[in-house]
Amino acid sequence: MKKTLMALGLAGACLLALPALAQSAAPAGLYQALGEKPGIDRLVDDFVNRAVKDPRIGAHFKDTKPAALKESLADQFCQLSGGPCKYEGADMKSAHADMQINKGHFHALVEVLQSAMDAQGIPFAQQNRLLALLAPMHRDVITVH
Repeated sequence: MKKTLMALGLAGACLLALPALAQSAAPAGLYQALGEKPGIDRLVDDFVNRAVKDPRIGAHFKDTKPAALKESLADQFCQLSGGPCKYEGADMKSAHADMQINKGHFHALVEVLQSAMDAQGIPFAQQNRLLALLAPMHRDVITVH
C-alpha cells in the first residue's frame, strides 16, 4: 500500500510538471531496465490483461481489440523509454476523446500499470522513471473534469 501511495504521489507530482517533460529525452538506461523490446512486450501484455479485467476501468476497453492495443502501447513505451520503436498510433487527445475518463480512472490505470511492473520484476526506481514519462499525458487522457 505504501508503495502504491508513493507511486501515486509521484504520478500526481508529475501531473503538475511542465508540458516540456513529455517531450524530454528518455532517461538513460530505461529501455534496458524494462527488458528492451521483449520485456516491454511482456509488460504490456500483462498490463492490458489486467486493465481489461479491472472493475474500475475495464469497461473503457470493451470496444478495444486487445492485440492492437498491446502492439500500440508496446511501441509507445518502447519509444518513450529510448528504444528503437516508433509509435504511430493516434495522439492521446484523439484516442481518448469519447471515453469519459476521469482522474479516478487515470489513477486506477496507474495502479494497474504498477502492478504489472511489479509482476515483471521492474525495479521501483525504473517504474517511477516510466511513470514520469507517461504522467503528463493526463492532460489529454482525462476527458471528464
